[in-house]
Amino acid sequence: MNITILDNATLANTSLDGISALGELTVHQLTRPEQVLAHSQNAEVLITNKVVINRDTMMQLKSLKLICVSATGTNNVDLDAAKEFGIAVTNVAGYSTPSVVQHTFSLVTNLLGNTHRYQADCQQGAWQKSEMFCRLDYSFNDLQGKTFAIIGGGTLGNAVSKVAEAFGANVIIAERKGAACRNGRTPFETAIKTADIISVHCPLNDETRDLITLNELKMMKPTALIINTARGGIINEADLVETLKANIIAGAGVDVLTKEPAELTNPLANYTGDNLLLTPHIAWASTESIVRLVKEVSLNIAAFSQHESRNRLV
Repeated sequence: MNITILDNATLANTSLDGISALGELTVHQLTRPEQVLAHSQNAEVLITNKVVINRDTMMQLKSLKLICVSATGTNNVDLDAAKEFGIAVTNVAGYSTPSVVQHTFSLVTNLLGNTHRYQADCQQGAWQKSEMFCRLDYSFNDLQGKTFAIIGGGTLGNAVSKVAEAFGANVIIAERKGAACRNGRTPFETAIKTADIISVHCPLNDETRDLITLNELKMMKPTALIINTARGGIINEADLVETLKANIIAGAGVDVLTKEPAELTNPLANYTGDNLLLTPHIAWASTESIVRLVKEVSLNIAAFSQHESRNRLV
């Protein structure tokens, strides 16, 4: 079986022994759009994280039998075309939950404690100049007792809620915007208005694009934080920057942008205020998560070769 990886750089040099044992493996570190066909020739199995596999590409790859998405989201693969051409598609879910949860609370606790500001001051010699044993230049707030609102009550949202509760926070799960409120949920606007911390864990789709704009941000407490480790585009980026500049909310932690890598003109990437922590889409990418991901991809391929259905979307 000829197996080709189109963007191995996203796997951070993790061992591919489990995949190479299943066939003849060709590895490309990165694949630009104009290289997709050339890099995919003769492949029976394609492994892609973010490289787009569209209808036109599938039509020209006569040997292709299986597309393995080395991620959960599959918006880079035309699933309708795959079904039409009889090409199986698999993905991997749940592999990064511990990593995303950990990074979420890294952002939350750093913002609550102003750790990044104290660290910068220490590097600049401020502690050495202190007249007392510590410095109390910036606020340091407990997570205990805070209202922690989660947008997106799936696997990730539930995992985050358990950790928030362990910190002693009061967790609420926001209902979908404009929807009738279900048992155990809090109306969307109520969650926005009452939360001390809002953490976003919903998918990006037509319903959630620009879910949080200036209107919702102005509803938040001036002491509140908002965290997005889900997808760029759920929080309007220009509106968030406007909010942070005006100190309408206390701060934000963002790991995802509408277009990635960050564009030179992206308002969040250009914002330099100390009430924003911006990280380059790393929440999913602990070493352990990527090892789990590669293992799951190998198991998907092995199952397919045995005519078994495992993590099949098509």
